[in-house]
Amino acid sequence: MQKKVYLIAGARPNFMKIAPIVRALQQQDRLTYKIVHTGQHYDREMNDVFFEELGIPQPDIFMAAGGGSHSQQTAKIMVAFEEYCQTEPPDAVLVVGDVNSTLACSIVAKKLHIPVAHVEAGLRSGDMCMPEEINRLVTDSITDWFFVTEPSGQQHLLQEGKPASAIHYVGHVMVDNLLYQVEQLARADTSNFETSQLKTSLGNQSYGVVTLHRPSNVDSPDALERISLTLKQIAKRLPLVFPAHPRTQNNLKKFNIDLGPNILLMGPQAYMPFLHLWKDATLVLTDSGGLQEETTALGVPCITIRENTERPITVNEGTNILAGTRPERILAAVDDILGGRGKQGRRPHLWDGNAARRIVEILTRELHP
Repeated sequence: MQKKVYLIAGARPNFMKIAPIVRALQQQDRLTYKIVHTGQHYDREMNDVFFEELGIPQPDIFMAAGGGSHSQQTAKIMVAFEEYCQTEPPDAVLVVGDVNSTLACSIVAKKLHIPVAHVEAGLRSGDMCMPEEINRLVTDSITDWFFVTEPSGQQHLLQEGKPASAIHYVGHVMVDNLLYQVEQLARADTSNFETSQLKTSLGNQSYGVVTLHRPSNVDSPDALERISLTLKQIAKRLPLVFPAHPRTQNNLKKFNIDLGPNILLMGPQAYMPFLHLWKDATLVLTDSGGLQEETTALGVPCITIRENTERPITVNEGTNILAGTRPERILAAVDDILGGRGKQGRRPHLWDGNAARRIVEILTRELHP
């Protein structure tokens, strides 16, 4: 008899994480699944083409539970998801990452005695000012099966008293998806990409890519001004392309910050056009967690503008430099890369494109004892 798994996604990056799991589930016949879109972030760009690019079907369930404060959003998701679970109970609920949907659906499932599987379990920044850190800690406190991406995840979970038998080092589904998308991109017509046109306008000139969205970096006038001045210094040596998050763009205007002529500001990009841009960059400056991992997977130098990271393997083994937010440290990291002294990273163990297959094999074993 087939066992049913609900796959939870709340925003675009979550779908990129569940996509490889869906593709792996489609290759077997012992588990069935439903894709649950909580609607935490409504993205009008999530059309048929987006799911076609990911190689997965449209969500089976859409809750439209976005908007409001963290508490309001979490509550709306919990109420809606409880209804679905009571109407058609799954045999397991699989959550990914660290968004509010991850937390909300885990709590609902656990209170209904439905086992919870957490993909990207055990990651810790140690920064309790980050909402994501709270979501990680609470989710992992009630998870049944932990799927970890790096050794630090295993260590954290063991230190927190989780049983070793429930912790599975499987690799990284985000890397599974990245490698899949790189293959898709090689066959795609990219001529209509805004990023393709931008690259053409740059000719053979080297460039860097910037992404900033963390509240600590973009919501404070002093912090955003300091980082912007640093970026302007870098842009004197290397043109920078900045696909800016809407909140970041709004704050640049609100704080009256001018980025100058060598920083090319553009709107947020869909996954494939953005991949097309950053994979060929000389360096990436970011405060994104996922981009730290993706640049490591493709060997692109990355400078993280944060004081901490929940993904230390990208620093210990990969191409990532944790530069913090002080201008002198960021500029020193850029100097090393442009001077040919950048670190030589490697792709971590099990980041081989097969993490989803391992997850499905373990879930099958657990649900069919």
